Amino acid sequence: MDIREALYTTRAMRRVKPDPIPEEVQRRILDAAIRAPSGGNAQMWRFLLVDDPAVKAKLGPIYRGCMQQLWESIYKPQADAAAADPEAPESRQFLTMQRSAQWLADHFEQYPLLLFAFSQFDTTGGSIFPAVWSAMLAARAEGVGSALTSVFMFQLDPVLEALGVPPDEGWNFNGCVTMGYPTGRWGVAPRTPVHEVSYRNQWGTDLGFDISEPLWKP
Repeated sequence: MDIREALYTTRAMRRVKPDPIPEEVQRRILDAAIRAPSGGNAQMWRFLLVDDPAVKAKLGPIYRGCMQQLWESIYKPQADAAAADPEAPESRQFLTMQRSAQWLADHFEQYPLLLFAFSQFDTTGGSIFPAVWSAMLAARAEGVGSALTSVFMFQLDPVLEALGVPPDEGWNFNGCVTMGYPTGRWGVAPRTPVHEVSYRNQWGTDLGFDISEPLWKP
């Protein structure tokens, strides 16, 4: 697969099939992930694959509880605004995202593979997120959809207990990547144009160029 196709079409793919992901595919995803840059080349990371239905059965209710907290806290203003005026463009966009994210929560146990990422002593995640993104790009190259979520942070202790993470070794939870073969089609996700979210040299200054359409198209 062309690298630009992977970069432009690797987006959150939450609606997936329950079909298992073969071990050889898992091997290629993880081996690509650990080739990513690591701060000081320390590689103070751990990756935990979960495909055991018993473990997923413990995690699913926790995840749904975390999502409920998310809707009732951080996203409450947007949710209230969308409920008040569901036909507004920004409401439509929010409700589409909400439905997708809630689908993940409602079907959490059905995902064939979960990838949990942990870094030791690094609370920023800066030394592991390149590896997480590499795993998602590698999954895209294998036709596997993925979505990164960190909402477990709302109820982290029972998650760490369910996964058997040592409590006294400084391991920080950085995220969970759900994986599965998507039910929908790959495509370039619509985004706010780069010139509207980028500056040059000083905050708020003009970037110097506009990009009105994606520079790569299928």
